[in-house]
Amino acid sequence: MSDSSAKRSWPNARLLWTFIRPNRWSLLVGMILGLLFAAAGLAMPMLIKVILDALARGESIVTPAVILGAVLAAAGIIGFVYHNLMGALAARVVFEARESMVRRYFRATVASIAKRPSGELVTRVTSDTVLLREATSTALAQLVLATVSIVGTLVLMATLDLVLFLVTLGGLVIVGTAAAVLMPAMGRSQRLSQESVGKLGGGLEGALHAIRTVKSSRAESREAERIMIDARESRRHSVRAARRGAVVWAVVSGGMQLAIAGSLAFGAWRVGAGALEVSGLIAFLLYAFQLAPPVAQLAADLATIQAGIAAAARIREVHDMEVEESGDGDTVVVALPVRDAESGPPVLEFVDVTARYAPGSEPALQGVSLAIPARGHTAIVGPSGAGKTTMFSLLLRFLHPDDGEILLDGTPYSQLPFDQVRARLAYVEQETPVVPGTIRSNVQFTYPEATEDEIWAALRAVHLEDTVRAMEHGLDTDLTSTNVSGGQRQRIALARAIVRQPEVLLLDEATAQIDGRTEAAIQDVINELAQTGAVVTIAHRLSTVIDADTILVMDNGRIRARGTHAELMGSDELYRDLVTALRISTGGVALAG
Repeated sequence: MSDSSAKRSWPNARLLWTFIRPNRWSLLVGMILGLLFAAAGLAMPMLIKVILDALARGESIVTPAVILGAVLAAAGIIGFVYHNLMGALAARVVFEARESMVRRYFRATVASIAKRPSGELVTRVTSDTVLLREATSTALAQLVLATVSIVGTLVLMATLDLVLFLVTLGGLVIVGTAAAVLMPAMGRSQRLSQESVGKLGGGLEGALHAIRTVKSSRAESREAERIMIDARESRRHSVRAARRGAVVWAVVSGGMQLAIAGSLAFGAWRVGAGALEVSGLIAFLLYAFQLAPPVAQLAADLATIQAGIAAAARIREVHDMEVEESGDGDTVVVALPVRDAESGPPVLEFVDVTARYAPGSEPALQGVSLAIPARGHTAIVGPSGAGKTTMFSLLLRFLHPDDGEILLDGTPYSQLPFDQVRARLAYVEQETPVVPGTIRSNVQFTYPEATEDEIWAALRAVHLEDTVRAMEHGLDTDLTSTNVSGGQRQRIALARAIVRQPEVLLLDEATAQIDGRTEAAIQDVINELAQTGAVVTIAHRLSTVIDADTILVMDNGRIRARGTHAELMGSDELYRDLVTALRISTGGVALAG
């Protein structure tokens, strides 16, 4: 293995140990049991030799036969306990690895999650952890046991006949050297195979997520072929890995057979020369045949550990994902000043904020300053790419400013934990995903303490009460893509946001997929919430804009104008163009997103 390969493998091998360490005592007990089992196997040829020698001398074989039976019985019991223990250990390693990755995913920043296909992230939790299990429990224990068995067998073979042992050892050294040369290439193939599986999973997950668009675009065959390109790539790497594994197995297995055949021929010559007894040759050959399984197991375990190291490298990437932390590393809740909605500071404030999505890229937001009052409705409009969604990402701390400061009740975001900021906000995103579960669990998602009455009140506000009551299981109806429409999903998401009467409600066009009657009801909800708290909307329709207390017009990452609908119609050309081009004044047609 090259120096660079060794440098890459060492941290991954250390990562294997991080998963083993919490279970090291179970692994140690398992290895002790395995060693006892191996010792029983090593004792058997010697006991058989004793029985053969006793028969040759005409002596009683009762005692050695009883000992042999006892060893066989003990070996069976020890083997049963060993395999039970190692099976439980393997399951525990998988669970702990999956737990660490799942928790890391949900602590990770939105940006670090979004830049990877979700299917690939799922593959790391499902298939990579299985490979890790085999490497950190079964293969590692068997590697130690196989090594001990090989060493113990060789020592006993040397005890029986040193000359014959040296001849056999020479053949094993040649076999081992050939296998060692082939192992790095097999490890690379295993890594590429796992990476291709992750890529396949990511592509398939994305295509299935957009299955309606795929079908409506008559792109089924094209998408299937695109996925099959990744599948063929996965097959190619898997076949290559299997081929190289087969070469290692063939070298080891064939080499062992040749070594045993050579030992048999040379041993027969020594028996004929009177240098070795027949019973000694039989015992030696039994050890030689007993040597083959652990040597083959050793090769298989090394291949499994190579696959585990490749899996560990991918799991290590998960552990390297950036996680959300408070700006100063302090997660203690900060006491905010008591807010006076009439005369106190704005609930949210941007102070000369500039933000970009990647270092060195063009700013998505540049020099933005604004104040969002504790009460009232603020609407944000503008063409696509103007920076509207970026503002929400900053408010929710999915993105952080490069320059400037965001304040919550006059306190800089950088001094506040993530949870304390988000606890004050409720957010309805444009795609309005529902969370796997029931209608009840979805509405309670941000407010688990919500009572039955509060849940029904929220559903009533978004005109879903009658629909849900008519369902067979009511609030306990399981939400799937087949029993709720896009508009219903949007209303459930809005109910989820308003059930706790949030201080600040962020709406990324909450009326995009609903009928006019329901839109009017939701507008009433917005107006009601704006009386007691702050409502901020990315507005695409007149119903959202016309009654807003303040409208912010954005363009190229800047706020170019602000005012009421009437004021902006008279003062800002871009706003008039948006309204005129999309006939917003007649209602129903969306502004550009």
